[in-house]
Amino acid sequence: MTSLRPPSARVGDSDQGQACSNVLKQSDAETFAQWFACLAEPMRVRLLHRVASTPGGITVGALAEALGIGQPTVSHHIRKLAEVGFVSLRKAGTSTVVAMNPTCCVALPQAADVVMGVLTPRPSRPSDLPDVTVRAMTDNDWDAVLRIYGEGIDTRNATFTTEVPSRENLDEQWLPNHRWVATIDDVVTGWAALSTVSVRDCYGGVAESSVYVTDGMRGRGIGKTMLSKQVTSADADGIWTLQTSIFPENRAAISLYHSEGFRTIGIREKIARLDGVWRDTVLLERRSSIAG
Repeated sequence: MTSLRPPSARVGDSDQGQACSNVLKQSDAETFAQWFACLAEPMRVRLLHRVASTPGGITVGALAEALGIGQPTVSHHIRKLAEVGFVSLRKAGTSTVVAMNPTCCVALPQAADVVMGVLTPRPSRPSDLPDVTVRAMTDNDWDAVLRIYGEGIDTRNATFTTEVPSRENLDEQWLPNHRWVATIDDVVTGWAALSTVSVRDCYGGVAESSVYVTDGMRGRGIGKTMLSKQVTSADADGIWTLQTSIFPENRAAISLYHSEGFRTIGIREKIARLDGVWRDTVLLERRSSIAG
């Protein structure tokens, strides 16, 4: 199986403000060639798209029915996708279940960016923000904030933290002027905060971003609204770099941060364990065009 680890090529800004990378390593070129060669068959592209669109996986039989082709043909192409590492296979009774390798969702797009000499471009600020009020967090919001934090912890795809931290602990971690809550009809539906990354003075303008939305309200633009406010406030306060780490399975969160100008730096493989299982994280970063 080919590794799906993204390349470690350094990236910097040129005089024209465009990202450029150093010479691509031979080993990375060989890996990317295998990935792209696997996808040179249109049927595999269709199969990969169908698998990626089915959270939790899909059986070979269901794939064959969805695409209107025979199971032997599906099995052949799925084996090719599994060899490269795009999908994983597991048995469920007599059926074979095909599931997306979540790392592929980050590694493959980044590979295309690197080959073309660019990283994910920084999009303009979204203009379609929903009718959500975002205001500074107050002492009266702590109960709601801690409850929403607990809901995120329970998903096991939001953080390595397994128990809700105390108010005192968070109060010490979070930057005082960068704590926000989103409300709809005066009900707190989410929170966003920045945390210090280092006590060293040289990293004084670097902060860690966290955004959480309550159960039942995700996917409605609340996170986008809070993150937009967080970024705007950070720029105005002289914070030059925001960063965050997201589980690759949390594709919605990765898309959210990309929409606000964060770029994928890379995947930190088996960076820590959650419930005894080693997990990867995707490191994303936004460099302010104003601050610093």
